[in-house]
Amino acid sequence: MNNLEWVDEAWSKVNSKIDRTSKKIGANFPHASVNGTYQLEEPFWWTAGFWPGLLWLVYRDSKDESLKKIAEQCEEKLDKVITDYYRLDHDMGFMWTLTSVARYKLLGEEDSKRRALLVANLLMGRFNAQGNYIRAWNPWHEGEDNSGWAIIDCLMNLPLLFWASEVTGDPRYGHVAKKHGETVLSNFIRKDGSVHHIIRFDPESGERIEAIGGQGFAPESAWSRGASWAVYGLSLLYKHTKEDKYLQAAKSVSHFFIANLPEDYVPHWDFRLPEGVTKYRDSSAGAIAACGLLLLANQVAPTEAEIYENAGVKILKSLYENYGDLENPNQDGLILSGTSHYPEGKNIDVPLIYGDYYFVEGLSILKGHEELFW
Repeated sequence: MNNLEWVDEAWSKVNSKIDRTSKKIGANFPHASVNGTYQLEEPFWWTAGFWPGLLWLVYRDSKDESLKKIAEQCEEKLDKVITDYYRLDHDMGFMWTLTSVARYKLLGEEDSKRRALLVANLLMGRFNAQGNYIRAWNPWHEGEDNSGWAIIDCLMNLPLLFWASEVTGDPRYGHVAKKHGETVLSNFIRKDGSVHHIIRFDPESGERIEAIGGQGFAPESAWSRGASWAVYGLSLLYKHTKEDKYLQAAKSVSHFFIANLPEDYVPHWDFRLPEGVTKYRDSSAGAIAACGLLLLANQVAPTEAEIYENAGVKILKSLYENYGDLENPNQDGLILSGTSHYPEGKNIDVPLIYGDYYFVEGLSILKGHEELFW
């Protein structure tokens, strides 16, 4: 198959499958596919935006009203999370960027704008001014204190703040996003371009205390999805700020990511695993990074762009050809072999909704859709 003909073929199959699975899943919040069926989470779970976001990606191209209706119903279900849930955390960026911001960008609906601006204020309220970071989670267990924790994933929540500054004309949101970005540059990225998942700061003084392994194998390993959040998140930071330090950081983490890919271009779940630990793939990390690499390619000189574009295309093509399950009526997921949380033994070697989302976003980019929801 020459050049990008496979993209149209993949897109057609995605449309057919989403037409079927949307009727099964409806206005709910899938996370991981177990034995072929997407397991549903509560609306407050961090992955709540990815299914409606995926529907918006397909709707943008197909104008299928049934997909629009489901995505809108998902967004409405999230209203109770804003008002009634005590543990809303930094991942509200993921959740409302792919629901409210996406709908506002596509349809200009004022209720979506209002929701997204409210959530942007809530996200900005998590900013720790001493440490210049957006706090990640709230306590998972009674008595736990994670008020000093920040994580690499949060880079993908920052576009909500940049969007809020853009639509309101108020620079404060963007200021917070940039301060968090600066903290990522100085604390999360190693000299070789690999990244930490979690950094713990003293919430009173802002001083860095330690790196924590999180969903990677160990504190000094290289969790591939963390690397992919950095590839895409830093490329987005440069898109929104045009500050060269973010461009250079995006290049650094991208070079590390590309250099550590296996022969089929789909990463193992951690790039630094000792002997004896199973090297499961994480297709979601590949899909996320591919989108970031394609964005980075569009922001550098043509002489540089080829390395990033080629890698992004090869990842997506490999996901389609080697991990795609687009015509199987007994599988809700689009791409196989995602690894959600190896240290906790959760959802290993299964389709993941965020892997599906970024795979479809990557295809849409290759089809020529330049506007991102981020």
